[in-house]
Amino acid sequence: MGRRGGEEYPEFDPTARAQGVEALRARGVIIPDPDRVYVSPDTSVEPGAVLLPGTCLRGSCVIGANCRIGPDCWIDDSAVEADSVVWYSVLESARVRFGSTIGPYAHLRPGADVGPEARVGNFVEVKAARIGRGAKAAHLAYVGDADVGAGVNVGAGAVTCNFDGVTKHRTVIEDGAFVGTNASLVAPVRIGENAFVAAGSTITEDVPPNSIAFGRARQVVKERKGEEDAR
Repeated sequence: MGRRGGEEYPEFDPTARAQGVEALRARGVIIPDPDRVYVSPDTSVEPGAVLLPGTCLRGSCVIGANCRIGPDCWIDDSAVEADSVVWYSVLESARVRFGSTIGPYAHLRPGADVGPEARVGNFVEVKAARIGRGAKAAHLAYVGDADVGAGVNVGAGAVTCNFDGVTKHRTVIEDGAFVGTNASLVAPVRIGENAFVAAGSTITEDVPPNSIAFGRARQVVKERKGEEDAR
């Protein structure tokens, strides 16, 4: 039985791994490269799911029908509902609801609950957060200790600033809101339904529904000195 740092890894035991993979294939799970898939004996995979090379399902995972998992995923004690796609990503004690897409290179940490029909994309980290139906965080964002409503767009580089150095605080983003690129939402804060947060803003107060919030410093432009003057 495989072991690292004192923890058992039964899915890496060669004999048990091969037997488990073959049992899944026999019940209709599609595994194109069985030598490169690792499945815990406590994991459940529904028929029609596809496990691509580099997939490791650890602990008590549940993978729904017609999911596509992999390539290169590490999924630990998590549930992925039917018709979802997870690729090149890490999931830890997370839930992916029906028809959602995770990855590539996403990280769902404990308490992440995504979807249905949502998207968490490139280099996005989600922790202790609920992301609603059809919401999108497509790239380079951190969503932590948050409640994100249906149809929300979280722009590239947006961050929920959840920790004040002592206590974690929650951010609420209501249905239909748009959070622009490189926005910082300093919790506790609420972004109202269909509100718009402008790119580059730092938001420290609640934003009412159907409003636009700007929180930028004023741009200053000065003449640049010539090379000789700058010496």
